[in-house]
Amino acid sequence: MPVWKKWSMKSIMLQIGMNSMTTINITLLNLGFRIFFLGAAVYSVVIMLLWTSVYTLNISLPMSGISVFQWHAHEMIFGYAMAVIAGFLLTAVKNWTNIQTVQGLPLAIIFCLWLIARLLFLFGSSFINIAAFFDLLFILLVIVAASHPVIKSRNWRQLGILSKLVLLALANLGFYLGHAGYLEQGLYWGIYGGLYLIIGLILTLGSRVIPFFIERGVGYTVALYNPKWITLSGLIVFLVFFISELFLHNENISGITSAALFILYSIRLIGWYTPGIWKKSLLWSLYLAMLFINIGFLLFALSTYIGISKFLALHAFAYGGIGVITLGMMARVTIGHTGRDINSPPATLKFIFSSILTGALLRVLLPLFAPEYYSTWIISSQLLWIVAFLLFIVTYAPLLIRPRIDGQPG
Repeated sequence: MPVWKKWSMKSIMLQIGMNSMTTINITLLNLGFRIFFLGAAVYSVVIMLLWTSVYTLNISLPMSGISVFQWHAHEMIFGYAMAVIAGFLLTAVKNWTNIQTVQGLPLAIIFCLWLIARLLFLFGSSFINIAAFFDLLFILLVIVAASHPVIKSRNWRQLGILSKLVLLALANLGFYLGHAGYLEQGLYWGIYGGLYLIIGLILTLGSRVIPFFIERGVGYTVALYNPKWITLSGLIVFLVFFISELFLHNENISGITSAALFILYSIRLIGWYTPGIWKKSLLWSLYLAMLFINIGFLLFALSTYIGISKFLALHAFAYGGIGVITLGMMARVTIGHTGRDINSPPATLKFIFSSILTGALLRVLLPLFAPEYYSTWIISSQLLWIVAFLLFIVTYAPLLIRPRIDGQPG
């Protein structure tokens, strides 16, 4: 073959490679869910591997002003979960308002602010003051980016969700002010406020979308029981629970309200139930995530009255609730917004959900019955979390970095 032909072929292959990389780069910035879901999944593996190393191998991280447990909690709430929330809202708001949300360079800037803060937190609290600047600016820009289409379209129904986003920003600010010594209860308000606000956000969004998903997804006609009185009374009782836990520290109020929430949401879950959910992993995963949140309220009430560890309730919220439902929503949104059939998800999805749900059972329930193996349950649940998210990355990264298969924008 002549030399010029060889070089021509090399040039063509190089150009194809560059075009492919350009396509991937542009596609990742088409809509918020792509880059933030991928970033959240990768970061969850990295931060959990680091946390497992700290917990099991006694690897020390430089900590000053915060404990290693507070570092772990902050990064799971404001690192992992906030990335999923950002990706979801910067996608959902477009659907709610029919107005394009940020994409391209502005989206890349928002993501980079999140990424820089996360990379700095890998070094413990060594660079926490610098991380605070990027982290708070990230949340501020997400609020602006999500609010602009809502205000422009006058879709005031979404203000309740956006208000929770503002409160999450204030909770994170409180965490950093607490670390800096300017707010005595700042660390507590930041971590627990952030956790409960995300639970509140899930309860609000869940009441809207999960019954809708079930009714449309089971393959037969069904009308679920989803009355407004449960949603409204649940939000009011949850608000009292939130205030009691954060500011009043009244165990009786917290115990009564958490028990009431367990009863209310048990009625709701019974009303949402139909046997067809067990045939669709994208349905039973969301249903079981809400069940874990409900178990969290039950364990919270029991911790008040019979001395069960409160941390089991908190991990029912965090691991079983937030962990499972964020995986479920990332899987569903990715399939739907890349032009694929929501009724034919990847076969690995059942293994992904089985892994994280098994981890939730080990972390939350088994310590109740076999507390002598507590460390074993913790380590096993950490490893199962990592397995679930590695499977998610392997399965969904190709979908997230490639254009929609139907040729539509997004």
